[in-house]
Amino acid sequence: MEADETERQEEDMNTESAASDAGAGDELRVAQARCEELNDKYLRLAADFENYKKRTARETEQIIRFANERLALEFLEILDNLERALKAEDADLKEGLSQIHKLFLSILERNGITPIKCTNARFNPNEHEAIAHIPSDYEEGYIIDEVCRGYCMHDKVIRCAKVAVSKGKQNNE
Repeated sequence: MEADETERQEEDMNTESAASDAGAGDELRVAQARCEELNDKYLRLAADFENYKKRTARETEQIIRFANERLALEFLEILDNLERALKAEDADLKEGLSQIHKLFLSILERNGITPIKCTNARFNPNEHEAIAHIPSDYEEGYIIDEVCRGYCMHDKVIRCAKVAVSKGKQNNE
């Protein structure tokens, strides 16, 4: 009788073990399904992100390519006026060129491009390029002549002014 009871206990333990193995198998299948689902979501997200990067790169390229389109259209307006001035009589030529000059300066200003002021200014290597150092009655380091005008675009120097700078008075004794 004891042997039968021991045998029954072993069968019960095997049944419980098989049941717990079945439960673990179910949990494993659920975990694997969840893992596959998350992996699929990850792959889709990675693909979406790659597409986003490509799209923004294309859009940025387009923006850069056509960034100056508005400015170019305004320059074409100046070109039209220059062509009209070239067809005009000599008496009207100077006045026409003066009007074109004013138009050109206003277009530059509307686009944030302004000339660098050099008159009675002290030499500033961030804004000026000294092309001559000349003795004069002006104090040393002051600009005495502007050879080529410099320009800023939104507070950034895009072209330095080419200037002649005073050496101060020179004694020839």
